[in-house]
Amino acid sequence: MKTWPHEARLGGFRPAVRDARASNISGSRIFFSTYSEDPRDQHGHRAAPQAHPLLGPAFVAAVAYVDPGNVAANITAGARYGYLLVWVLLASNIFAMVIQYLSAKLGLVTGKSPARPCSATACLSPPASPFWIQAEIVAAATDLAEVIGGALALHLLFGVSLLWGGVIVGAVSMALLVVQGEGKQRQFETIIVGLLIIITLGFLAGLFVAPPSPSGILGGLLPRFQGTDSVLVAASMLGATVMPHAVYLHSSLVNDHETDELGPSTGDAHHSSGHLTRLLRATRIDIYWALSIAGLVNIGLLLLAAAALAGQSGTDTIEGAHAAISSTLGPVVGTVFAVGLLASGLASTSVGAYAGSEIMNGLLHIRVPIIARRLISLIPALIILGAGAEPTWALVVSQVALSFGIPFAIIPLMRLTASPEVMGDYANNRPLRATGFLIAAVIVALNLFLVYLTLTGQG
Repeated sequence: MKTWPHEARLGGFRPAVRDARASNISGSRIFFSTYSEDPRDQHGHRAAPQAHPLLGPAFVAAVAYVDPGNVAANITAGARYGYLLVWVLLASNIFAMVIQYLSAKLGLVTGKSPARPCSATACLSPPASPFWIQAEIVAAATDLAEVIGGALALHLLFGVSLLWGGVIVGAVSMALLVVQGEGKQRQFETIIVGLLIIITLGFLAGLFVAPPSPSGILGGLLPRFQGTDSVLVAASMLGATVMPHAVYLHSSLVNDHETDELGPSTGDAHHSSGHLTRLLRATRIDIYWALSIAGLVNIGLLLLAAAALAGQSGTDTIEGAHAAISSTLGPVVGTVFAVGLLASGLASTSVGAYAGSEIMNGLLHIRVPIIARRLISLIPALIILGAGAEPTWALVVSQVALSFGIPFAIIPLMRLTASPEVMGDYANNRPLRATGFLIAAVIVALNLFLVYLTLTGQG
């Protein structure tokens, strides 16, 4: 029998409240059946259960792993070192799966997000206001990269200026957020999944024109380096694995998903033990499929560069990568790549604004309309684009800001999910606890290393 954290205890959390539901798992599709209080229809016959797919939250979070900031890094790695660093992306994806699962697990067990417990658990987290400031800086830095990526895509496709491209990306993302803001979580998830499909096709289409070497791929699975610079590139790839806003967001996504399916909870009952166990199992499958697709996209970008762009210079910027792809593989492949980049910018900037809203609500308990939030977060990106700043430089600055924020997202997450006071019997077991803290230590150390190299001019 599972036990729950005591509700009267300081720092304890009451689990999110939802109706108990039967689970029906068939193949790779996960459904949870809901029943009304009287499962019989007006004729006295037992009503058929309504099946609702649980898949969705992890696919929204996965967008953070295929944002424009990752595109240039993966193409640069492939163009410079061929298949050498495939293993880095594989390890990165495994790390991401563990961290996103812990974030979703925290949301399902406690009904909280990594941001919300911080304001209620002083023993586990920094004070809310400073924590909120750094989290907002992270959200703004994330949004900067996404808007610039989308604006660059519009420039590459239609010759639109970067400033007007940023305005268009912001306007489209607001239209997407209107759907989510109206409580239509399932529709929002469907749109984001559709954009993720476009991203996948856009970034991987070139592999059909320039297929990678099977022997090269197998060789790239062996962990090794080729000089100091390859270590630096690998560190940047692995260090950028976890986006802080995705860690904050995933807990809220799983709760918003269920609220959209079932309606608001009554606050009078707990999850049943068996029901929560089934939810966690289904969430693992959701994360597996979503982040497998994201990992496939990232590895595919590296393989594309290794097969078609090896030895070419100028691929360390998105514009340079697009020019190299167009000249090597043809304008059609270049156009498809730019379409994928545009979908990446639109999807990731919408998800980033969603995350920023959750951060503010969780840490300050202030509910700001998500459209207003979108307008506020868009201003810094438009100022930088209007000032004529070099896009690659702006992306570098945003990645440094993200590196500062990663410890504040991962360390509290590991401590919260390892705490029996917070998670009850669903606290991480010893192997998962050790794995989580090891992953956190590696990612935090690499990000601090990258910050040091950037600030000292060595990066």
